Amino acid sequence: MNNKKVACVGSGVIGASWAICFALKDLDVVVYDINDEVLSKAKTIIHDNLNILKENNVLDETRLQEVENHIKLTTSMEEAVRGACFIQESAPEHYAVKHQVVKEIEKYCLDDAIIASSTSGLLISEIAKNAKHPERFVGGHPYNPPHLIPLVEITKGEKTEEKYVQQAKDFYTFVNKESVVLQKEALGFICNRLQMALYREVCHLVESGVCSVEDADKAVTFGPGIRWGIMGPSLIFHLGGGAAGVDGLMNHLHDSINLWLDDMADFKELPEDWPQKARSGVEEAMKNRSEEIGNNEESLKQYRDHMLIEFLKLHHKL
Repeated sequence: MNNKKVACVGSGVIGASWAICFALKDLDVVVYDINDEVLSKAKTIIHDNLNILKENNVLDETRLQEVENHIKLTTSMEEAVRGACFIQESAPEHYAVKHQVVKEIEKYCLDDAIIASSTSGLLISEIAKNAKHPERFVGGHPYNPPHLIPLVEITKGEKTEEKYVQQAKDFYTFVNKESVVLQKEALGFICNRLQMALYREVCHLVESGVCSVEDADKAVTFGPGIRWGIMGPSLIFHLGGGAAGVDGLMNHLHDSINLWLDDMADFKELPEDWPQKARSGVEEAMKNRSEEIGNNEESLKQYRDHMLIEFLKLHHKL
């Protein structure tokens, strides 16, 4: 990249994590938010996350300082986006807020800058509907935390031009991300829909008395979850089919699969009391965990990040 300046508009958990992702590739990152108090929290998030990388032998102290020095915080939108080749917007998930942020970004950004929204489910066509250059807007939806999890979902609006989609994909590849491109807009994109389809069945199994929240989590973690962390479900089924492949497996299990599907949840709204039941189930599960594998929010986050880092090393992503 000839232009090494990128901007992160929004400094919450996602925006701060994006800043680390970009700075790890020695890009000069300017992080914008509305006031110094918010930016102070972002600075702490960035420092703490870099320390986790150091504790897991990804960085040493010298490299940590180098990465941190690539990140600048500002309350000036002009300072953040002026001259930036790529702008990652991570403002709150409300169209009205994003419309105002887009307006401010376009006052100062380069004419050919790509603007990518971290939105986890809003439509790019709507986010960019008042933009002067909607053709340069894409969705760049990460998975939390973005500086660790490689996936980014690239989405297009009605007026997004393909050349900017490709440029966004090239940029994300440069910062060591794995991109998937949605060929048309879909609420929730790919992964959130897949996650919620699975979680609906978790809810159904628990509500039906088949298992506890804890055992549903264990079943995913130590069953298909392990395999899915290596390759996707279609490839896994392809291996499961042996010489017959994925089509052979699907044909062999056809009648059984249809019985399962007929018995599975198909409700369109979560039961009203499910959030509290899920919380109770999580709290009960944490009582049965040791601190080493996370038995409260803080130790659970540390365990998650440690395991992610070790897994990413196996994938040669760190």
